[in-house]
Amino acid sequence: MGRLFGTDGVRGVANADLTAELALGLSVAAAHVLAEQGSFEGRRAVAVVGRDPRASGEFLEAAVVAGLASAGVDVLRVGVLPTPAVAHLTGALGADLGVMLSASHNAMPDNGVKFFARGGHKLADELEDRIEAVYEEHRTGAPWSRPTGAGVGRVRTYDEGFDQYVAHLIGVLPNRLDGLKIVLDEAHGAASRVSPEAFARAGAEVVTIGADPDGLNINDGCGSTHLELLRAAVVEHGADLGIAHDGDADRCLAVDAAGQEVDGDQILAVLALGLRERGALRKDTVVATVMSNLGFRLAMEREGVQFVATAVGDRYVLEAMKEKGFALGGEQSGHVIILDHATTGDGTLTGLMLAARMAETGRSLADLAGVMRRLPQVLINVPDVDKSRVTTSAELAAAVTAAERELGSTGRVLLRPSGTEPLVRVMVEAADTDQARAVAERLADVVKSALG
Repeated sequence: MGRLFGTDGVRGVANADLTAELALGLSVAAAHVLAEQGSFEGRRAVAVVGRDPRASGEFLEAAVVAGLASAGVDVLRVGVLPTPAVAHLTGALGADLGVMLSASHNAMPDNGVKFFARGGHKLADELEDRIEAVYEEHRTGAPWSRPTGAGVGRVRTYDEGFDQYVAHLIGVLPNRLDGLKIVLDEAHGAASRVSPEAFARAGAEVVTIGADPDGLNINDGCGSTHLELLRAAVVEHGADLGIAHDGDADRCLAVDAAGQEVDGDQILAVLALGLRERGALRKDTVVATVMSNLGFRLAMEREGVQFVATAVGDRYVLEAMKEKGFALGGEQSGHVIILDHATTGDGTLTGLMLAARMAETGRSLADLAGVMRRLPQVLINVPDVDKSRVTTSAELAAAVTAAERELGSTGRVLLRPSGTEPLVRVMVEAADTDQARAVAERLADVVKSALG
């Protein structure tokens, strides 16, 4: 079988790919791997377990809790909370591991199991591999070592997690949000209670949409993947800005007072300058992926902020931040990591910080986001090609060199093999859309002829 862990935990169609048996077995394996390093020396191991509102989360949570308790781990069930809340509580409560049940921005039938290590940190590849190896070993016949009697784990509902997380969010804000009117689209997801509460406690006038989860409507035509409702609501209510989260609220996109989208690159730019002004942008550097808009890079260069590019995926952004000690990083999708206050992307925190910058400066979001101009970006997927030859084809290299020469300093070319499919992604940025499209189509044709 293929590797169970993907880029963000184990994910699939609930009750088909991701079954109760798989969730239970992975949880026992995770307990053995993540709670074995000294945790059982004189005390019980503890796990924090949370979920988003998907209907399937109910039975999957039961399976995860059963697996952990059967392995001798005490479980704190925090209920429906965002992924970053589970990460925060795992660290704040000194737990040995955390488990979040969510498929993030995916449609309702999907679900996922995401593990956090001590401190609320995402797992390194080697830890995921160990969990998978232990799971496979016991799935194929080797019996688990199971505690009995008083050795089994105890399960407790931990309702205090909600207030602890909200208090954390309010506590790290540099200033209040009084005077701002904000529309929040919660995607009928995990932040449906947390985010409105946090923004209101911070002083904002709050209008909420997409905050009535019924287990079936998560991400359904709303949230960060569908901004139409938020755009309309911001204009209708005369709000200063709108904030959209995804199902597990680790992402944040925004809408200005005129209903125009402000994406993750623009949010990063605004936060970078705000942090630098307060002396909190360590090494005057921001981390983002190779897919970040060239307009972001040019803006940071103009403002004297260093830019570090990573492979696509928030885990690579986080690795670079931790390795070099940087404070801010993120993706165009709105996955922003503010490492002084969170161990992972936190959509509610990002939205609060963005609003705080508006309140602090008295400037509109459109004005603040105007620090960068998004250059037109055209992406073409070229299927059924030999993606392994992207870096070795002389014909393709010559075509890329010619395209880069044509675009000059105000354009960019990126060829990226898909990690999961036999296709190559051709991305071109240019000063205008027509040029970007023309160059992208020309390169896509070369990819087909050279790698087909």
